[in-house]
Amino acid sequence: MSAQNIKCLLSAPTWQSSNTKTIKWLNESFAGLDSLQELESLLHETEIRHKDLQDQLSSSNDEIRSLILNTRSSAEEHISTSKELSLLRHSLTDELSELSDELVSVLHGGDRDSTLLEDIETLHRSLKELESVRGYVQVIHHGLQLSESAISQIQSLTAVSTSSVSVFQDLQNFVEKVATASTNVEGGHNGQKLHIVKFLEKLRDKTWADIKGVVSSELIATAEKIGWPMNINYGNTSPRDRESFEGAFVNLLNLQTMWNHSDTTGKSGIYPIQALVVPVSLRFKYHFEGTRETNRLDKPEWYFTHILNIAHHHRQFMDEVVQPLLQASEYKSIHAWREFALHLLPLLSRKIRKTIPALLQSPSVLAHTIYQALTFDISFTEEGFQLQGTSAAASDGGDTKWDGVSTVILGNEQWFQAWLLGEQKFVEGQYQDLIHSSDAWEISDDTESSPQATALKSTNSARRIKALFEQVTDRYSPLPSPLQRIHFLISIQLPILDSYLSRITSSLDAFETLSLAFVRSVPGALNLTNKGDGIVNVNTQNLTSGIEGIQRLCKALLSAAHIELALEGWTEDVFFLELWSDIHHIPSLRERVSVNPLLPNPGPEDTDVPNETIFEVFINKYTTLIIRAENMIVQQICNEIELRLKAHFNLNISESVTESSATEAPLVSQTLLAPLTLLSTYLSYLLSTLSQTSFTTLYRRIATHLAEHILHRQILYRGSFSVLEGRRIFAECELWIETCHSAIMNGGQGLPGGRGRVEAPWGKLLQAGRLIGLEGEDWDKVVHSTLGALREEQWEDNMRGTTGYSELSRDIVGRILRSREDFDD
Repeated sequence: MSAQNIKCLLSAPTWQSSNTKTIKWLNESFAGLDSLQELESLLHETEIRHKDLQDQLSSSNDEIRSLILNTRSSAEEHISTSKELSLLRHSLTDELSELSDELVSVLHGGDRDSTLLEDIETLHRSLKELESVRGYVQVIHHGLQLSESAISQIQSLTAVSTSSVSVFQDLQNFVEKVATASTNVEGGHNGQKLHIVKFLEKLRDKTWADIKGVVSSELIATAEKIGWPMNINYGNTSPRDRESFEGAFVNLLNLQTMWNHSDTTGKSGIYPIQALVVPVSLRFKYHFEGTRETNRLDKPEWYFTHILNIAHHHRQFMDEVVQPLLQASEYKSIHAWREFALHLLPLLSRKIRKTIPALLQSPSVLAHTIYQALTFDISFTEEGFQLQGTSAAASDGGDTKWDGVSTVILGNEQWFQAWLLGEQKFVEGQYQDLIHSSDAWEISDDTESSPQATALKSTNSARRIKALFEQVTDRYSPLPSPLQRIHFLISIQLPILDSYLSRITSSLDAFETLSLAFVRSVPGALNLTNKGDGIVNVNTQNLTSGIEGIQRLCKALLSAAHIELALEGWTEDVFFLELWSDIHHIPSLRERVSVNPLLPNPGPEDTDVPNETIFEVFINKYTTLIIRAENMIVQQICNEIELRLKAHFNLNISESVTESSATEAPLVSQTLLAPLTLLSTYLSYLLSTLSQTSFTTLYRRIATHLAEHILHRQILYRGSFSVLEGRRIFAECELWIETCHSAIMNGGQGLPGGRGRVEAPWGKLLQAGRLIGLEGEDWDKVVHSTLGALREEQWEDNMRGTTGYSELSRDIVGRILRSREDFDD
């Protein structure tokens, strides 16, 4: 039982709770007066039970007091026992410490003198260490002696053979013997070499390098006698010098065949060619790594051109002199000129690594250096260099592809990102300059080299954007890695296209906001033409109406159309086709492109050819923008003409025709001249600005819209009219056609198909006008054929024969005929 339960049981009862429970019980047991008769007997029973409980309580209290006394006594005994045990544990600990101190040797600490046994053991260990050191020193001494003897041996010989390096072979055998013996020493089995083995191997390699240096110096001396590293006319050199050079060359080749401890062919290349590069390297350092004026950070093309010239000038010597010497040796597969060119590349790599850190704060010079490096790689490859036939390809199985010296820069992520950031800032600056130039949105008179029907003018900004885009492409197209190329596309080129798209879209949004053709006046709206102190009076209607308004829309249309045409051309470019193919087939590039909303989804990976093109998203966006601009041009022109037609439609034609009722040719109302003139002006401007294809599309839409509008307002929904009014309306319909034909033909180009192509969009209006202008037999014939029982095909033939068109339905024709006052059922 827990202490909490014990305390609960020992606590005194609560009288209030008891009284409450008692009252509750009485109320439940004696609900009425009849039950009070049992109260007496119940009281008696309760008193008896109370007495029994008192007795039980008394006995329970006695037992509790006794139990508490016994528990306290037992607890005190346990506490006393635990204290005694604690004291005993401490005493045992002290005794154990004393015994341990007596067993510890003096070698482990303390002030006592060592024992005789310990002194003897110490001496034995010291003797063993001295013997090990003596053997260690003897091994090193013997290795150094062999090294010196091997170098001395090669210096005293003129021809290199197996016996010329016999001492070095002894050194090799000695190093192998020590390495084998070291495997039995503790620590030699865990994959780590002993320090003495590492020292001897380095000594062996250095000795060989010194031997190679001795023979190489002889080759360099003989090469300088024949004019190396200048251009050599080998045929004009003395036979003795040629013989000396060839003998030294062969000696160095023979020396290389004797080295069998590591593939130095793959590491160092062919020894004789490597030696011939040494004077070239010294001249390179003199010119481009010193304090001469030729060592300029802003002229990387100087040292790139220097290496190209050296490789080019010595090609004949390598092909005609060095190559036969290699053919007569074990290195028949080595291409002499390529091997020589391979050894020139480290000169550039070293120069680039020293130069680039100083260029990180100069983005223009850094970009120029990278561009020159890429140009060098292309020129070096065009010169004929490749790794096949070189020692580098032999060490890698012969399938190695040369990455170019540009990878020294591009392979460094920090340097590449610095270049990318610099190019991005430069292009952004160029973009802002051309966008905000004073003539950015002027329409250029020059057209692209394309057929006349699709010859497209453009704004200066669109042309410059295209040129800027292609300039960036030229800069990064030589990059060897698709991942690097996609960096430029995503970080620089796509934002340019997107920003220019937003710019054109914003101009159209502003035009829609200001133009009365697209918005209606709202009561309480702000009016930009209000005058007041400190407020500029801007007449927005002048900016969006008339030729100036259409010119703004045409600028947006031409800009978007020019970029769309350029995008379609870039899509078919081999460079972007290959880049999109790489994106489609490389998982890392697919993942990068899939999260970019400016590029299309590459599609299923299992397809060989991607379904989309790399600029599909932008082509769709610019196409949508072109459609929007064309819609706005059509709406703006039609709304302005319709606005001027209101006065003409409100004119009472029956009054205006009285003056000319006696004449055969009705006069044209003066109120029609303004909309006709406006239409002619707009068509002339569009014809001179847009391509023939674009103009044809817009003309068809504008003419169709106006024809429908005039047909409904002037004929279908104007009520009845007389014959004279019909003739007047017919003359007006013909005048619309003449106006369009005159405006288009005066432009000099016209439309394919002649007048018929001009009239085609006005077909319904022209048919309706000719119907209401008919008289005599023609009128009767049309009425009887329309309202008669002729078949549909016959009726259409009748319409074409009478009016020249059959664009209107039979019901509408009947409706038009009934509008004439002289119509008789």
